[in-house]
Amino acid sequence: MSKLTKNQKEAAAKVDSHKLYKLTEACALVKDITYTKFDASVELSVRLGVDPRKANQMVRGVVTLPHGTGKVTRVLVLCTPDKEAEAQEAGADYVGLDEYIEKIKGGWTDVDVIICTPSVMAKIGAIGRILGPRGLMPNPKTGTVTMEIGNAVKEVKAGKIDFKVDKQGIVHTAIGKVSFTEQQIAENAVELLNTIIKLKPQALKGTYVKSIYMSSTMSPGIAIDSKTFSAAE
Repeated sequence: MSKLTKNQKEAAAKVDSHKLYKLTEACALVKDITYTKFDASVELSVRLGVDPRKANQMVRGVVTLPHGTGKVTRVLVLCTPDKEAEAQEAGADYVGLDEYIEKIKGGWTDVDVIICTPSVMAKIGAIGRILGPRGLMPNPKTGTVTMEIGNAVKEVKAGKIDFKVDKQGIVHTAIGKVSFTEQQIAENAVELLNTIIKLKPQALKGTYVKSIYMSSTMSPGIAIDSKTFSAAE
């Protein structure tokens, strides 16, 4: 087992592993215990009492964070020529169709989000086995298969993210950067958590939100009291 660095020891000493922190306390603490030289991401891990193997307990959704994620989102739009200008004007990083499908077949996936029009889904299906495991497959449920290409690109660039519970029943996603203010981190967290709560499966029996942890890149996790987060106190 590797030894902890001096900074890691200092960070661990500041976090009470037996305490459930209020959301604003956690937002202040996560900034205090981050020692990376780069602008680290702030992440939330929400353990849910669902069984993802059951279709009626799958939790998946989209949320637009009020202050964005703090990262530059690279967007590829796959569309017919009549939609290319709309995509480019909205700020898409890459726009085209056949040439990008061939690049993806060759192993290129250097993007964060792929948006397309319904008419090209048949062609994209051929690369589904490449895009699916990387979380890049366009999906109407997340707004990435649409005729409103310009709006979709702008929303993604503004901080719209999609999330899905994993096989362990955990939703894990970045909600900002350590350089954000405490209030910005808290507001982004509340937006995500409220969205998750609205998606509670009707078939679920028992506790829905089991635990919430906030952390930054390489920092210890901070347990948040799920009963008080919505008040952001």
